[in-house]
Amino acid sequence: MAEQAQARKTRRTLVGVVTSRSGDKSVKLTYSYKVPHPSYRKEINRKTVIHAHDEKNECSVGDRVEVMETRPLSKNKRFRVVRIVEKAPEVLGSVE
Repeated sequence: MAEQAQARKTRRTLVGVVTSRSGDKSVKLTYSYKVPHPSYRKEINRKTVIHAHDEKNECSVGDRVEVMETRPLSKNKRFRVVRIVEKAPEVLGSVE
């Protein structure tokens, strides 16, 4: 038993904006990025929707969060929330 355990590879992390609270301990977020057009080389905005696990139910719609790749947690969830980078600004209701 002198063999050492191999170090685990670093997992992919992304930063996105929460677009929906789809269920208990689940969030749906949008990850935006830019790619060059194949022939014109102008940058095109693209986005990907990611389902992530939010263990503490602390994310709300509009928050910027950092997610990390993990083992499959359900049919669609392959990421988990690591931290909230920026909270969404509070929307003021009508004052009466």
